[in-house]
Amino acid sequence: MSIKEKLFGNVYDLIEKGPITIVAFGDSVTFGWLDGDEADFDTVYWNRLRKKINAVSHQINVNVINAGIGGTTAAMGVKRLESQALCHNPDCIIICFGLNDVHGDINEYVNALDEIFARCKERCDQVIFMTPNMMNTYVAPDVAPELREFAAKTAQMQNGGKMDAFVDAGISSAQRAGVTVCDCYGKWKELAKTEDVTQLLVNRVNHPTREMHELFAEELFKIIL
Repeated sequence: MSIKEKLFGNVYDLIEKGPITIVAFGDSVTFGWLDGDEADFDTVYWNRLRKKINAVSHQINVNVINAGIGGTTAAMGVKRLESQALCHNPDCIIICFGLNDVHGDINEYVNALDEIFARCKERCDQVIFMTPNMMNTYVAPDVAPELREFAAKTAQMQNGGKMDAFVDAGISSAQRAGVTVCDCYGKWKELAKTEDVTQLLVNRVNHPTREMHELFAEELFKIIL
């Protein structure tokens, strides 16, 4: 039963099928990390999404499992997919990797996503691949000193097309598996035509500001509803 069907069902459907369960499976952005040691679980995209769904109907619980872990890649996700995501029997699983994967091999990234998508499709009614945000395009003057060298590398990957290539490969993997794509990266690329996207990153490297989590939530909401 889809989330939409559960939302507009009746009490008997709720008794039989249970509340809505969503798993957000990804890296530090999904976890809710902002800058330094600061995390915000209230304004992270999956909580914004939960509130949007709740606003449609208060007749059913919407539970979101935060299965995001900072610093992880899709390959690491394969190893914890069952124990941290699929074990919750979600109605919907949102998968978002790429920001850490881009520092490695693209084939490893694609192979990991292929496995994640295949296993999720077998167990979950709605599987969504959400493409990540852009990284910084330059080393900002106010970036933390300990991140300056790292920011130079991520800017090179962003400007040189490596991040684009990883996102395109992830989208192709999702399409082969019949997984729905929520292309938030494409939205960021459109913003980059008129805005300084580095300033939309709270750590000036790869973590979106609180406000930019709304973009993720709104795009996911459109797809789910």
